[in-house]
Amino acid sequence: MGRLSVDLCGITLDNPIIPASGTFGFGYEFAELYDINVLGTFSFKGTTKDPRFGNPTPRIAECNAGMINAVGLQNPGVEKVIGEELPKLKKCFNKKVMANVSGFAVEDYAYTCERLDKEEQVGWLEVNVSCPNVHGGGMSFGTNPEAAAEVTAAVKKVTTKPVIIKLSPNVTDIVSIAKACEDAGADGISLINTLLGMRIDLKTKKPVIANKMGGFSGSAIFPVAVRMVYQVANAVNIPVVGMGGVSSAEDVIELMLAGATAVEVGAANLIDPYACRDIINDLPRVMDKYGINNISDIIGGAK
Repeated sequence: MGRLSVDLCGITLDNPIIPASGTFGFGYEFAELYDINVLGTFSFKGTTKDPRFGNPTPRIAECNAGMINAVGLQNPGVEKVIGEELPKLKKCFNKKVMANVSGFAVEDYAYTCERLDKEEQVGWLEVNVSCPNVHGGGMSFGTNPEAAAEVTAAVKKVTTKPVIIKLSPNVTDIVSIAKACEDAGADGISLINTLLGMRIDLKTKKPVIANKMGGFSGSAIFPVAVRMVYQVANAVNIPVVGMGGVSSAEDVIELMLAGATAVEVGAANLIDPYACRDIINDLPRVMDKYGINNISDIIGGAK
């Protein structure tokens, strides 16, 4: 293993950098700009059982040090992802990819994960429990330890590959939810997903996006991500994938010191499509600056 290598749930990554779901498409779009095989891996666009058009427009709003989005999980559905998107990706990416899965009922998650688990290209299943539970009054699965555990257990029953549960930060006790997922069999935890935000247009006096509220991401949320990664990493015995406002190699080092084994980069990809490539290239310089020989040595180093 090289000095940038990390082990994520039994699979070696050349480096810890992972473009986050929803900010990197299905990968081949970015392969037109640079060789995406320099990445550790990436988490592809959130996939549901059935195709989704997503929310009405406008669904993105800029903010100081971030953005709000309410895209609404627009995707072609799992069958088209398997039949069309993964074959395109295979032509330009020779590593295992992280499949991001969303659902609105426990059965949806289980079905989609079972289908993707059979794909040779898929290395990990990243299960987003920030979705509204249609059978539970619309509350997100990720806001309740029992609901998050139920999704975890259902997915683990039908899969063989590592299952990483992606948690919402819009809760009062992130640790209890992470521990419930671990107890239900999760192989890893990823966090944080977006915070809930809103902007109002002063001219129209109406919300900027049609959905009124959406996910707030970008560099402004980085301190929240560091805090939550630190709390969860010190409470569970499974790997943590950190994310939330990461935009530099220094940010990556900080999140890994907080306890992250790997680091996802989200909104930065929408500002600069070369962001992940440039962070990877800059990591050795930053490691040298702070006397770090192997990046895996610093995981959880902040006590």
